[in-house]
Amino acid sequence: MTVFVDIGSLDDIPRQGARLVRTAQGCVAVFRTADDRVFALDDRCPHKGGPLSEGIVHGTAVTCPLHNWVFDLNTGQAQGADDGAVGTYAVRVQGGRILIDASLIRRSAAA
Repeated sequence: MTVFVDIGSLDDIPRQGARLVRTAQGCVAVFRTADDRVFALDDRCPHKGGPLSEGIVHGTAVTCPLHNWVFDLNTGQAQGADDGAVGTYAVRVQGGRILIDASLIRRSAAA
């Protein structure tokens, strides 16, 4: 079972915008679509490292601000790119609050 942690209000992210969340695992971009759906992806484009949180959100996709690679917010897969994909994370909205997979926040245990 996935445990979720509150990271803020849905209203903190403009429609067709994003918010950067720094986690123990790295930076995650949390996106809000025009119809208030929320998605979470790795913030770094695999092509040239562009910050996806600064990209343009359209439909259920985001375009990297550096070289226009387009990523599906559902799958993290780059459209039309052979090796382009970013990680996706569990996120949901409950009572107007954005909840993200708590495992992103916890630090990995050292062996």
